[in-house]
Amino acid sequence: MEIHPSAVILLLLLAASFTAYGQPDDIKPRYQKFLNQHLGPHVNDHACDREIRNRDITAPGTANGCKEVNTFIQANKNDIKVVCGKGGTPQGNNLFKSNQRFPLVTCKLQSGQRHPNCKYRGNKSTRYIVLGCDRGWPVHYEEGIINA
Repeated sequence: MEIHPSAVILLLLLAASFTAYGQPDDIKPRYQKFLNQHLGPHVNDHACDREIRNRDITAPGTANGCKEVNTFIQANKNDIKVVCGKGGTPQGNNLFKSNQRFPLVTCKLQSGQRHPNCKYRGNKSTRYIVLGCDRGWPVHYEEGIINA
């Protein structure tokens, strides 16, 4: 059985395209953490306590400290990812501001210092988001920019 040279070229092109457009291994854990903390297409403003507890979201640098603020983006991951490319405007330091507003649920800590005793109040809003991106992948939600 002989393999036609054009079939080999086609296979090489397909393999190269998957490598070129696939997610780099060093970004995967950061992207997964971003999705865990901020992807919330079905999160409502009354579900902050449950979502943050179930997703094991904690304050940065702590094992189980309550995070002061966490925002869930009510969109699918493809709509969020596009902010790191043509759907966003570069702001410097690998930050991109979305070109469209997103519905959000922002959960603010009301009481508690350590999991599972964290109590949050949710607030719905619609606004532009600012994301930290690495090679086209969102890896950070910039909480500090509220009036973007």
